[in-house]
Amino acid sequence: MPLYETVVIARSEITQAQADAVADAATTQLEADGGAVKKREYWGLRALAYRIKKNRKGHYILLGLDAPPPAVQEMERQLTLNEDVLRFMTVRVEDITEEPSVILSRKSDDRERGFRGPKPAGRFETGRKRGFDEREEFRARDEFRADRDDYGVEEEI
Repeated sequence: MPLYETVVIARSEITQAQADAVADAATTQLEADGGAVKKREYWGLRALAYRIKKNRKGHYILLGLDAPPPAVQEMERQLTLNEDVLRFMTVRVEDITEEPSVILSRKSDDRERGFRGPKPAGRFETGRKRGFDEREEFRARDEFRADRDDYGVEEEI
């Protein structure tokens, strides 16, 4: 049977248990049609790139499927009918790995990061922000005016 990966995004207003129930319903329906779920990961409540149906966040769930195409189509139809599901995407893959996905492994790397990088540009050593007149363009303009005054050049108005 072909292998698929499906990512389901559920509404943020539901709990994690309810999001798991959405995945359980899809799994039950898929197994009834002769398929199997080889991998299941809960990626957590994550921010969406843009608003979907007035939601800014969603529960992400990854399912690794081993199922015939008609079973996957029926699962997708059931997900479409479920009002807790914002979006889903199914992709055919060559193999399903047992190791954690890139999303979960990257999440652990972010937590171990300690150094935040150099100080942002535009700040003095004390951390005070530069004022409006202290920008480089204004300093260069003022220096240019001072040079013109030294040579006796009058400004034209």
